[in-house]
Amino acid sequence: MERYSLIVVSDETAPIRRFDVRKTMVRRALYGAIAVAALFLVGGVDYVLVRIDHIELKRLRQESAEQQAKIDAFDQTVAKVESELASVREFERKVRMIANLPGSAAAGGDEIVGVGNVEGEPPADLSGLAGGGIDVHALPAAEQGGAAARKASGKANVAATDDRVSALREEANKLGFTASQRGLSLQELVSELEDKHQKLASSPAVWPTKGWLTSRFGTRISPFTGKRQFHSGVDIAGARGTEVIATAAGKIVYAGKKGPMGRTVIIDHGYGIRTHYGHNDEVMVKKGSRVERGAVIAKLGNTGRSTGPHLHYTVEVKGKTVNPLDYIFD
Repeated sequence: MERYSLIVVSDETAPIRRFDVRKTMVRRALYGAIAVAALFLVGGVDYVLVRIDHIELKRLRQESAEQQAKIDAFDQTVAKVESELASVREFERKVRMIANLPGSAAAGGDEIVGVGNVEGEPPADLSGLAGGGIDVHALPAAEQGGAAARKASGKANVAATDDRVSALREEANKLGFTASQRGLSLQELVSELEDKHQKLASSPAVWPTKGWLTSRFGTRISPFTGKRQFHSGVDIAGARGTEVIATAAGKIVYAGKKGPMGRTVIIDHGYGIRTHYGHNDEVMVKKGSRVERGAVIAKLGNTGRSTGPHLHYTVEVKGKTVNPLDYIFD
C-alpha cells in the first residue's frame, strides 16, 4: 500500500521522527478541505447577495416612504384646489343668477331678458363655460387602495406609488385645464356684467322732469287741428324753468332749435336707444358732450309749436318710437 513518509528533525541532537500517511487518507483530506472551502465560498456569496438585497430593499422602502409623503402632500393640494374651484363655480352661479345672465337658468335662474321692451339679440350664450369645464372628482378607484399599497415593500411599493404619481399628474392637468376654463368663464362673466351695467346705465329709467302728465303716447286728438293724430311721446306740463334731466347716460347728439319742437336736446344712449326733449325754454348742454343719468340738460319751456309750458319727451329704439312710460321706473 502506498504511503507518504513525513520526517521531522527538530535539531542535530534530537532523534529523527518519521510519520507514514496513506495516500488515500491524504486524498480524502484534500477533498474534504476543498468541499469545506466550497461550502464557505457559496455561503459567503449568498450572504453578500442577501446583504445587497437587504440594502437595496431598505433604499427602496426609504424612497417609497419619501414618494408617499410627497403624494400625500400633493393629494391634499389637489383636494384643496378642487374645493376652491367648487367655491368659484358656486359663486359664479350665484352671480349669474343675481345678474340674470346666460348660464343661470340651468342652475335655477332665468335666462337673460331685455330692459323694458328693448329690442335686439341677447348677449352671447356662456352656459357652456358656466356649468361646463372638466368635472373634477376624487381620484380613480385604484387610488382608493393606496393604504394597502403603502403596506407593501420594496419594488412593488415603488411601482404602486409611481402609478399614483401618474394618476395625480393626470388629475393635476385636468385641474389646470379646469382652472383655465373657469378663468375664461369669469372673464366672460365680468365682461357681461360690465356690458349689462353699461346697458342699464344707458337705458331710460326715470321721469325727465317734474310736472303733470297731460298727453300720453299713441293716437290722440290734435290740439291744433282737432283731428286724430299719432303722438310719438308724452307731454309733461310744468312750471317754466323747471329742470329737465337726462333719463340715462349718453352723448348729446343734438342741442338747439328743431322746428315745431322748439329748443330740443337729443341724447344717444347707445344700444340703439335715443331720447328727445322738446319745447325747452333753455338748453344747458352742447352737442358732443357726455352726460350721466340725472344731469340737468335743459329748462322746461314753451318754445316751438306749443300750447303752454311743457316737455315733449320721446324714447326711440332703433329708429322706432316706443312708449316712454315703459321706460320709467321711479
